[in-house]
Amino acid sequence: MSDVLTGSGPAPGGTAPGYHPRRTLPLRVEAMRQLRRRRTVLMGGVLAALPFILIAAFAIGGTPGSRGGSGADRINLMDTATASAANFAAVNLFVSAGFLLVVPVALFCGDTVASEASWSSLRYLLAAPVPRARLLRSKLVVALGFSLAAMVLLPLVALAAGAAAYGWGPLQLPTGGELAQSAALPRLALVVAFVFVSQLVTAGLAFWLSVKTDAPLGAVGGAVGLTIVGNVLDAVTALGHWRDFLPAHWQFAWADALQPQLEWGGMIKGSAVSVTYALILFALAFRGFGRKDIVS
Repeated sequence: MSDVLTGSGPAPGGTAPGYHPRRTLPLRVEAMRQLRRRRTVLMGGVLAALPFILIAAFAIGGTPGSRGGSGADRINLMDTATASAANFAAVNLFVSAGFLLVVPVALFCGDTVASEASWSSLRYLLAAPVPRARLLRSKLVVALGFSLAAMVLLPLVALAAGAAAYGWGPLQLPTGGELAQSAALPRLALVVAFVFVSQLVTAGLAFWLSVKTDAPLGAVGGAVGLTIVGNVLDAVTALGHWRDFLPAHWQFAWADALQPQLEWGGMIKGSAVSVTYALILFALAFRGFGRKDIVS
């Protein structure tokens, strides 16, 4: 197979007039390609629908409370779900951070390269020619951007729906007391930022698997499956302090942002663990793709 098809050499006859590697596959082009895909619209619809599903559930089931769920007992946000729009947004993040928000991250990062390979269009992108490192970088940046957008969409819709259903008001803290709206919104923004950083491990797993396989479902499912395995291992208390090295151990450290006095310790440790794993996985993805023989 020629260097052109594998994306590792110059175009035939030298560089074409006006060609520059940095102008190939602009981020806006890749973003528009991903935005038009049906799975992007479907994922956005699911996240936007969740707040309305919860409002309907609370209307049918009555005032929410801690009803036996271990996570609710630990953070105890459900008791304050209908206190204000800010509380409702916090509850939406709580119920979705453990699994639902994992799905868009795995989907956007795991499907991005593997789908091109499954469509047999990856080698044509490289023959454009788009440098391999630039192709991966563009796809990773766009995938992470869409993942962040998914995490921002949920609380924004929840705030709007919660304001209509329960009104604006201070954020009622599970431990007692309240935060004024001017302080609550920055705290919620911090929660979203930490959830995004904590999901970088899933993004790294999905992106690495997307480079290794031509099956998008395999990459997405593998990332979600390994994330679930991490959650299961974190539940094994016999592991003791070894659980501190599991990203899942810190996934609810953002609860420290919903305290009268902001606590940074858990979020800093969780961010450090997640970013470390993610950087290793992203590096493996770039290294593997640089050496891979592209045949599809």
